[in-house]
Amino acid sequence: MQRADQATKTALAAGERTVTHTTRLGGRDVSDQVQSWQVERSYATDLPAAMRAFSGSSAAQFTVQLGGDGTQTAPALYSPWAPRVTGDIARPGQSVVHDAGVGGAPLPAFRGTLRNRSAASGADAVQLTALDGAERLRAPAELPRPYTGLYWGRTLGTATWCVDELLRQAGLLTSPPPRAEDFVAGQPLSLVHATLHGGFATPFGMPEDLPDPRHYTWSRAGAPFEMALVPKGLPPGESGVTASWFPRSRVTVPGSRLFVEAWVNNAIGIGDTVRLDVELNRTGNAVGTLSLVLDFVKGQVVIWSLSSDSTPGSGLVWSDNGTKMKTQRGLWHMGAFLDLTTVNKDPNKGDSALPVVTPIVTAPDGTTWTGVTGSFTLANGPQPVAELRKVRLITTMATENVQVTSGLTAVPTPSAFAQSGTWTKTAELDDAILPLRTIPKVSGSQWEAIGQIAKAAMSTAELDERGHFRWRNFTRFATTPTDPDLTLTSVRDIAALTVTEEIDACRNFCVQPAKDWGAVVLADADAVVDTLVREIPGNGTLTVSYTFGEDELDIGPPDTADDKTPTPGSSFRVAATRAAGATAVKGAVDAMVRREDGTIVLRLTNRTTQTLYTVTTNGEPSIRIVPLRPTTDPVERQAVSYVPDSTSERWYGRQEFYGDTSDWVQDLTAAHQLADAMRAAGEYPVPVFGDVQVLYDPRIQLGDVVRLVDTAGSTLDTLAWVVGITTAAGQDGAMQQTLSLRGVRANDVPQDAGLTPDVPALPTPAAPVTYADVTRTYATLAALLAAEPTWNDVKETALV
Repeated sequence: MQRADQATKTALAAGERTVTHTTRLGGRDVSDQVQSWQVERSYATDLPAAMRAFSGSSAAQFTVQLGGDGTQTAPALYSPWAPRVTGDIARPGQSVVHDAGVGGAPLPAFRGTLRNRSAASGADAVQLTALDGAERLRAPAELPRPYTGLYWGRTLGTATWCVDELLRQAGLLTSPPPRAEDFVAGQPLSLVHATLHGGFATPFGMPEDLPDPRHYTWSRAGAPFEMALVPKGLPPGESGVTASWFPRSRVTVPGSRLFVEAWVNNAIGIGDTVRLDVELNRTGNAVGTLSLVLDFVKGQVVIWSLSSDSTPGSGLVWSDNGTKMKTQRGLWHMGAFLDLTTVNKDPNKGDSALPVVTPIVTAPDGTTWTGVTGSFTLANGPQPVAELRKVRLITTMATENVQVTSGLTAVPTPSAFAQSGTWTKTAELDDAILPLRTIPKVSGSQWEAIGQIAKAAMSTAELDERGHFRWRNFTRFATTPTDPDLTLTSVRDIAALTVTEEIDACRNFCVQPAKDWGAVVLADADAVVDTLVREIPGNGTLTVSYTFGEDELDIGPPDTADDKTPTPGSSFRVAATRAAGATAVKGAVDAMVRREDGTIVLRLTNRTTQTLYTVTTNGEPSIRIVPLRPTTDPVERQAVSYVPDSTSERWYGRQEFYGDTSDWVQDLTAAHQLADAMRAAGEYPVPVFGDVQVLYDPRIQLGDVVRLVDTAGSTLDTLAWVVGITTAAGQDGAMQQTLSLRGVRANDVPQDAGLTPDVPALPTPAAPVTYADVTRTYATLAALLAAEPTWNDVKETALV
């Protein structure tokens, strides 16, 4: 229920029903012109009516009728052809906020945007209809489709992560957004943004290494913002649970500035260290690494520079924030600014970057510490020419929101580090459900895609009166509530009550199909090989696109080939001339890919002043894109929830319910959980209370539990879920509130005391046939044989 001030509570307790309301269109108060209004909320689902509280999406609708302002009629002011200076207040897409209440301050009742307006000529009224924040989710639904889950044969994410990502695209956020989401030439760019809200997938970047699901869980308890990756066991020989991502763009070294960061809770997990690695792909098989490490036992921040696989590397240590690190448990924001633009030119060894680094950390008490800038030298950690290949997380504690951003000019200020004032938390998730090895294709709008997931997951998706989104799993209904949010009685609150019970609400044999990807592996599709040697101007950009099949999964940016070792998979090679045999140039070109309308778009940016060419050592075109696709389709399996000879079956017979086959159910354990939830919901027909007219209470919300006490008609005292609310105020000011409710349980098991139910069908009457009957028809055996009757003719019909 919504929270209300004491004046509202007092008015409700006293039976006060004088309604106050405010309505704003485009931010302007038009309350005095409102003639009538109505707000309607309910869950939409395809499940039987008595099970509908367990699934569905809810888009609230607000209808209001406006009159004129006393000088002009409403159609003259607000019709589609009214002057813009007055008509734009009622245009489609305009903001609408409606508050209503009794006694005290009005409570939020609706927040959304106008859908349509209707002005009847000759009348002083304009009818407006608005929908809530679901209108913000009308953009085309897009989700990444990484190959990683099928490659490793491990869980890549969950349906919950997909909901969170669709919300993020529409600006409904559960945690800080990417620092630089959109690509703008010469501006900062988010290379990796892994929320870890139930999945390793990310809209920017590509998951590469996935941990074993036995070693981690997703937890909302103690998460910095919404949900975190929480280690629960160490893999053999490892110092933490490891996950990694390819970046959105393979930026070059020297020449780049990178900012790496994450949020952690050092009070939750199995250890006291967390580490972020930036892995650089050098010539041949060599790899350079820059690492940010927080050790809460030692009270140290360390940044390592490993310039070679064969040397131990060097570290810069900061301990001046050590006391807080050792003593404070809770939410920490860790980051490091890595400036790789300082170049050392060596004619013998080639160019290298001398990293200049600055750590920044915010403690649980809200204070931010910025470390003194440290520099690596040729003697202790230079980074030879390379491209950013991978970002790695190794953690022993709850971790959320791993980000890597390129192009920042300096270490952020404490306010910029916290992203203060740049976002508002407007969405809330539930525990992660429906593990996925591959993310299904989505179509339609973001809201439609969320509705499809809610249907498959038996979950609810809704935006409340304040415009905040809430995603709730079917598990919220698994425990029968005992305490109501509100009590409604026929003596005082209930004006009309209709109770319905139907056999279609009984489901004691439930089946949920699942698509099992366990035996599916990946294979290379036909490689896309460029047909042209292309020129990349100095400090310029080359953009090319290639056709990509719908069944082909997303890939990361191609690697930059060199002349030392072959580069498998997607790659390209650049040289300073078109000629065959020209030496490969390494660490000079940023590579970025994106998927767009059936194509893969490759963007190559030259970070040097000289012109470069996409050419092989043989003088052929060098760009090579290797798509990946599943080798086979998943196997469909069925999870069945059924108890033979159950009490439900004895009283109601076997009543089956088959859940829809869905790409969102890929795990047989999850399918069993859904099937069990269906059976628990429908094992006995649960009553539905439709059209329960009650005295207006502005606090009631979808999902509330109310206690119904009817001593006048149905003689009941029971708890019920609120699954639909309609509130309306007429032109005379009269209020009417109607609830749709679902009982939290059935009215116990039938007893049929004193009853003997009739059998389903009477037996067919048939008089027994005797020997005398046969002899009357057939006087002799010869006559019987001559007639050639069957035994049925003689015994059953006897032809007599």
